[in-house]
Amino acid sequence: MATITADQVKKLRDQTGAGMMECKSALTEANGNFDEANTILRTRGLASAAKKAGRTASEGLIGSRVTPDHTAGTLVEVNCESDFVARTPDFQELVQKVLDEIDRAGDAANDAWLKDPNSPIQKLLAAKIAKLGENMAIPRFVRYAGHGYVGQYIHLGGKIGVQVELSGVTPAISGKEDLATLVKELAMQIAALNPTYVTRETVPAEVLEKEKSIYRAQMEGSGKPANVLDKIIEGKLGSFYSQVVLPDQPSIRDPKMPVKDVIASANKALGASVAVTRFVRLKVGEAGQ
Repeated sequence: MATITADQVKKLRDQTGAGMMECKSALTEANGNFDEANTILRTRGLASAAKKAGRTASEGLIGSRVTPDHTAGTLVEVNCESDFVARTPDFQELVQKVLDEIDRAGDAANDAWLKDPNSPIQKLLAAKIAKLGENMAIPRFVRYAGHGYVGQYIHLGGKIGVQVELSGVTPAISGKEDLATLVKELAMQIAALNPTYVTRETVPAEVLEKEKSIYRAQMEGSGKPANVLDKIIEGKLGSFYSQVVLPDQPSIRDPKMPVKDVIASANKALGASVAVTRFVRLKVGEAGQ
């Protein structure tokens, strides 16, 4: 039986992130063989992860990364069981490593890749679950790349993350302060008021029909002629749009001004035709609801 030294234990711990006693036990079982000890720890980590998988993981952080030229960006939700663990350096390191793996995978990163038991993501998770003793999960991520200017905003200490993509951003304006201000304002707007659609045109027809049927039901028996009812319904739809369509929402900076006017004002200052093409808002714990 090989004698296991403190230096060997430390070396294995540095490699795997597992606890000291787990490392010593694995090295003893492997008779001092590092590769075998590593395999033992990984196997135990996967077993530990499976045992904890049923426990609710509704805390955590939204990780974010955007390239220096703003052509690509990623948001990822990483969950754990307690806010205490979410604040530890170990958990925050996990978030960064997950972002690294998504960057590395590029266009190959998708939901099937994320959930694959043999993916680097699941291996990272298993190791951290074994080390920190809580169930963890990565339910979703969103990556934008190559279709516009990407900006991000993180709210509530990492509990809400927003990613927004803009068209019409030319190299001449990409570094301007007016653009950075607009992107931040739009992202904060999305964080605060959680719109659903980029434009009125992107609201599905069935959603509009459902709203209209509700308004008609509310006015049943009013005795108003059909043409008057249609005008009232159109007015009510305007109110609906102001809740769910980003450009129609009242600006959080100036509620008397809709977001479309904020964008128009920024375009005038920039001499540009910037428009929002898509956005996403991730909130910790939302995916499991």
